[in-house]
Amino acid sequence: MGAADIVPGVSGGTVALVLGIYDRLIHSVRLGAHGLRQLITGDRTGFVTTLKEIEWVWLVSLLAGILAAVATLSAILERLLDEQPIRMGALFFGLVVGTIWVAYRMLERVDARTVGVMLGVGVALFLLLGLRSDTVVADDAVEVVTRSPVIFFAVAAVAICAMILPGISGSFLLVMMGMYTEVLGAVNDRDVVSLLAFMLGAVVGLALFSTLLNWSLENFHDLVLAGMIGLMIGSMRVLWPWPGGTNTTTLAAPADDVLVPVLIAAAGCAVVVAVDLIGKRFVSVEPVGDPVPAR
Repeated sequence: MGAADIVPGVSGGTVALVLGIYDRLIHSVRLGAHGLRQLITGDRTGFVTTLKEIEWVWLVSLLAGILAAVATLSAILERLLDEQPIRMGALFFGLVVGTIWVAYRMLERVDARTVGVMLGVGVALFLLLGLRSDTVVADDAVEVVTRSPVIFFAVAAVAICAMILPGISGSFLLVMMGMYTEVLGAVNDRDVVSLLAFMLGAVVGLALFSTLLNWSLENFHDLVLAGMIGLMIGSMRVLWPWPGGTNTTTLAAPADDVLVPVLIAAAGCAVVVAVDLIGKRFVSVEPVGDPVPAR
């Protein structure tokens, strides 16, 4: 999940969906949000009870893996994306195609509404991503803080949603909102006020959105899942290998280096499908949206 969040157009939520841990992740985040609300309102007994319900070993292991991937793989992935943009774009394109197939099979019923939501969300995101021709910040961009802490709070509350939604990464949302260099500037300048506002916004956004998403999955499972599939379909604009891989949202017909990227994309898709089939054969996984019992 950590490696996926480094790449524009791919999110940790996509990986969680493929591996069959999406419902567990949403449930754990929702419990954390519920516990935070209990702590703020002074319900200490309820807070302690909620803490006991959270799968701490599993959650901490997951977070540790995400942080380890970001720390160890970010430099490698960034170098590959820079040196082999078309082939890396093809790899992630294939991975997302496979994920769409996996998610589609999770739908309990396919009707006009689910197809409409799927296509509507997909087209909307496809057009939204086209508002920027590039997905990365220029090397000579100035990393300084010019926005108020209120903006940092609001931006973080929106960007953190990418952590638990398939289809788009938090870093790309920051680029889209023109806040990527602002956040880097706050980190480099050790702007404590801006960073605290950003972290607080992330906590509030994640708490509110996870609660809403958990409720939506329980009550409108197929429509929400169709929306997630639409997000992944729309995000494929960023992942289309030609002309410049994930560095641009501009689209072009395959040219020059074609055969190898196509084979790489097919291999990526096959890996995702294989992981899904193996998981269904050897691991018992609850459907997305079903409540996970406390352990």
